[in-house]
Amino acid sequence: MATAVASTATAAERAVLEEEFRWLLQAEVHAVLRQLQDILKEASLRFTLPGSGAEGPAKQENFILGSCSTDQVKGVLTLQGDALSQADVNLKMPRNNQLLHFAFREDKQWKLQQIQDARNHVSQAIYLLANREESYQFKTGAEVLKLMDAVMLQLTRARNRLTTPATLTLPELAASGLTRMFAPTLPSDLLVNVYINLNKLCLTVYQLHALQPTSTKPATSPSQRVGVPAPGGEPRAQGGVCDPLAERRPGVLHRLPAALPAAQG
Repeated sequence: MATAVASTATAAERAVLEEEFRWLLQAEVHAVLRQLQDILKEASLRFTLPGSGAEGPAKQENFILGSCSTDQVKGVLTLQGDALSQADVNLKMPRNNQLLHFAFREDKQWKLQQIQDARNHVSQAIYLLANREESYQFKTGAEVLKLMDAVMLQLTRARNRLTTPATLTLPELAASGLTRMFAPTLPSDLLVNVYINLNKLCLTVYQLHALQPTSTKPATSPSQRVGVPAPGGEPRAQGGVCDPLAERRPGVLHRLPAALPAAQG
């Protein structure tokens, strides 16, 4: 008799739990998805393109450049939407203390692929959520988890594009066209790169030197010898500490200390 009563109670409890789970799938899941979609739509407004009309012209943000331990790189970069619209840079050459000044040509803007990619990933996450309308009935918890895994994948990719800049070789930097954006024209032995790292807009300047054919110096690792970014990301400074190459020797290329800008209101 006791066994029969316990079995009946267990069956009743199971029925209640199943009913609560169905309610969760039909009501609460859609409410949470709507809330997440609203958050992502608000985030997507940060990626508004200039002239898109969504919220008017994209706001200009000025970033003051400053080297970590020297005054070799100074200047101001202006970011508008996904484009670098203005750049005014002063560079002090380490060998002869020559001062160089260069700025963007007035008719030029430089698109930052990192911002474009991050925006596309956020938009894809919003699309995945919007594709499940209120009338859609989730059947199982696994179905919800599959949707959330797909959304989180897009958001992770968006975050990674802003925290892990792409690795570019020196030939790729030379072919990118960024060095041709400036007036006066940059010296032929200089290469520049602009990228985002977390909440910083970073400028890296490379100076090239011709290799000496008679050099007998021992070889160094690629990232030290030619200033190519080490695997895993571009050369960058984190936490306010520069990471210049350990040595500057004739016959190799070296990287000037990375500029660490601070956003100005």
